[in-house]
Amino acid sequence: MSQTLSLSRSEEIPALLERIDAITPLLKEAGAANEQHARLTDEVVAALHDSGVFRLTVPRELGGYEASPLQTLEVLERLAYADGSTGWAVLAVGLVSGQTAALLAESGARQLFGEDKYTVIAGQGTRPGTARRVDGGYLLSGQWQFASGMHLSSHTHSGGLVEGTNEYLIFTVPREQAAFVDNWDVTGLRATGSIDYRMEEVFVPEDHTFSPVMAEPVTGGAVYLLGLPNTVTLIHQAWALGMSRRLLEEMRAIAHKKSGTPQNSIDSAEYYAEYARAEAKYRAARALIREFWTEAEETLSRGERLSEEQEDSTILALNHATAVMLEISGFVYKWAGTAALRRGDLQRVIADARAGAQHVTSSPQLLHSVGKRVAGFAPDTFWAFFQLVPKG
Repeated sequence: MSQTLSLSRSEEIPALLERIDAITPLLKEAGAANEQHARLTDEVVAALHDSGVFRLTVPRELGGYEASPLQTLEVLERLAYADGSTGWAVLAVGLVSGQTAALLAESGARQLFGEDKYTVIAGQGTRPGTARRVDGGYLLSGQWQFASGMHLSSHTHSGGLVEGTNEYLIFTVPREQAAFVDNWDVTGLRATGSIDYRMEEVFVPEDHTFSPVMAEPVTGGAVYLLGLPNTVTLIHQAWALGMSRRLLEEMRAIAHKKSGTPQNSIDSAEYYAEYARAEAKYRAARALIREFWTEAEETLSRGERLSEEQEDSTILALNHATAVMLEISGFVYKWAGTAALRRGDLQRVIADARAGAQHVTSSPQLLHSVGKRVAGFAPDTFWAFFQLVPKG
């Protein structure tokens, strides 16, 4: 089936980018209120819906844009630049909504998506719950963590292991059937609302479940051959790039205010050199990511999945982009002086960047694993949800 799939490059994306540019001042201005209330404001949520960004990852057959990887990269990079929590929440629900729309049985997908409706889904697949098969579906129980964007959603996306077979499935459940744990008390990305939630023997119809493991899309084209892990690296690369650009521009604004004032440290060769290095590192990380996804789009256009070497490369690119973002945040903190200490946009952007770098996909352990592979010390392994697994 995969050989017949084509890669969509949506004609809707230029107009979507214009709409995102139009609401960027609102997204920037709302950052403080988002953080204060630990969720995106109603005005921001309404603007995001009006922009159409929640259609970004949904198959065209179901009323979505089915953006290509490079298009997704550009959209999410701009949102992250506008506000870290907004970008993170949108990428999280876009990931699971798009995967659900593409991989659910057609009957289930048609209930949730279509020309006149699109369902926003949030949740987690790690630390799976348990599912017991019953007539017509399953009874799902468990507790899940880090449900970014749950306040935006109408449904949950939750991983579970089927009793008796240990088969891993994703279950799509109306949000009101879950109990939420208000435990997202953090110093960065507060407005993502990445709470825990739980369910106890909730019935899930058969056609509201799917297997994410090397699954062929039921609906949609070759972009869904990326699979969940590779799509995760794509969206987090976009986020790291957007945050790096925002950090650099915040620093530019502060520096221009300080320049020419008595005893400032900005008017120095050292500052100019460090800014140049930070700018170069950002541009190099962005070029690496765009080079990779240009090649990856060629692979997908042939109806093929990414090779093992390409999977190594996208993990490397994400880890590098995250490391660059952290370096830039340190540079900005150093040269911004007390402006970085005071409550405001810069303090929030630095905190968001550091919080985002804690994601499992940018962990030191994952870097060690991919380094082992690219150095030739793990030739008989493959990636299974960011874990190296022996072949055979």
